[in-house]
Amino acid sequence: MVKPDFKRKWWKEAVVYQIYPRSFKDSNGDGIGDLRGILSKLDYIRSIGVDVIWLCPVYKSPNCDNGYDISDYRAIMDEFGDINDMKELITETHNKGMKLIMDLVANHTSDEHEWFMESKKAKDNPYRDYYIWKPALNGQEPNNWRSFFGGKAWKYDEDTGEYYLHLFADKQPDLNWENETVRKSIYDIMTWWFELGIDGFRMDVINMISKTSGLPDADNFGEQLAYIINGPRFHEYIQEMNREVLDKYDCMTVGECFGTVGEEVVNTVSEDRNELDMIFRMEHVCLDVDLVAGNMKRLDWKLSDFKKIFAEKDYLLEGVGWNSQFLMNHDQPRALSRFGNDKEYRVESAKMLATFLLTLRGTPYIYQGEEIGMTNAAFESIEDYRDLSSIYTYNYEVSNGVSPEEMLERIHRFSRDNARTPMQWDASEHGGFTEGKPWIKVNPNYKEINTAQAESDKDSIYHYYRDMIKLRKDNLVWVYGGFKLLAEEDEKVFAYVRGEEEEQYLVILNFSGDETRFIWPEGGAYRSQELLVSNYADHRINSICDINLRPYEAGVYKLIQ
Repeated sequence: MVKPDFKRKWWKEAVVYQIYPRSFKDSNGDGIGDLRGILSKLDYIRSIGVDVIWLCPVYKSPNCDNGYDISDYRAIMDEFGDINDMKELITETHNKGMKLIMDLVANHTSDEHEWFMESKKAKDNPYRDYYIWKPALNGQEPNNWRSFFGGKAWKYDEDTGEYYLHLFADKQPDLNWENETVRKSIYDIMTWWFELGIDGFRMDVINMISKTSGLPDADNFGEQLAYIINGPRFHEYIQEMNREVLDKYDCMTVGECFGTVGEEVVNTVSEDRNELDMIFRMEHVCLDVDLVAGNMKRLDWKLSDFKKIFAEKDYLLEGVGWNSQFLMNHDQPRALSRFGNDKEYRVESAKMLATFLLTLRGTPYIYQGEEIGMTNAAFESIEDYRDLSSIYTYNYEVSNGVSPEEMLERIHRFSRDNARTPMQWDASEHGGFTEGKPWIKVNPNYKEINTAQAESDKDSIYHYYRDMIKLRKDNLVWVYGGFKLLAEEDEKVFAYVRGEEEEQYLVILNFSGDETRFIWPEGGAYRSQELLVSNYADHRINSICDINLRPYEAGVYKLIQ
């Protein structure tokens, strides 16, 4: 049973599969994944049971930041193919019963975009106000803001004698959303892609498009975030985007909204405000690393805090708006290496995490390779890494006294490149990703962990994902039903009840590598239970009131009163 007040939407009932094109499948032997490579694997993607493909940026780009620096929003990156390949991908994705959403990068462009090249020519150029240009202040940068990729957030232009703002790399100048012409230009681009047939957008750092007026100095990076996140006109801009574009299409939107919490979440995704359908919140990926400090130093974390984050997300939006659910993406290390055990309990913990992700309320997002249990790479040398932020952090911290060994250990754990190593298709050279030299090394464990092996083994992580997705699709209670957290302070077991009074399910997850005991006195209110899912072949739980769990054991039960 599902509450009647929920508005059914296709994107609420969907499961999304994220593709990082550069690392998915190379079709022409140049070592770089491309659109035709994705086309060749659509049947594999469909076989998982997902409904939506989210494509990281494929627009024309000089690749300072792997496509998040766009030089032409209406053209395709040369390495990936051309617009005809893109049109075919859209068509074939639809033909196979799936939808396709793209990444919208609208906070900044590449410095090689025609808008910025015009903007640099003169202070009175019509495109000057497309970006945030400021004169020097007392011979220095206009303010003391830092870039997310390290160093100052301003770059000086010798020809015009002013600075431009770049919250990310200096080749990614920030757009000036105060300029109505900029906003209209972005809306025109969005409309162009919708007319081409796409089904929605994931919006990169979208809550940074409105900055605090005057761009004041910040005492620290945390204060700077307050000046650039959820700025004074953010909601106005997104509501305008809906009026001008989004409301005209049956589409889905999800915003990357680092730092958005509490009432700001409600304001952004409430169904009566016409803003975004859902957002990515980042609290759970900040528990074990201080993203504000930016030093990749590991922090101790507790499962009780992890549980409270997911419970708060659910309770906050119940009956109001919709959540996204994810454990990793292209900017995060591998979820299995982070929240599970990628060695002796790789299979069990990967299945446990799949059980977790696919039994939460909210739209689940699976990242390429997550469904076969891919792990962090742990390359032996910094020379093997390609991620700008990892390389900068390594060089900066080593120059300030941290040992190279310590920094490599941090990067092994948290580098974005952990998610960006090539997809592991089979046990052939380079994991079947390319016949050439891959742009970044393949994880050395590709001979044991690959899709060919996973598809052939009926007990694999891949088949478990398929079964969990089918379970979710067969009963809308997993999509819309209620959520109740149990045993909030238990530091090993994450347990919760899903559903409504007439139909309820118990999910029990051991997030530890230890055998542990879970006691649930309220379980006595149910005369019996039916086991629906177990990640151990010899599941042996008899009573839901008092349960002994093996390392990373997961169970899903139907409760019968």
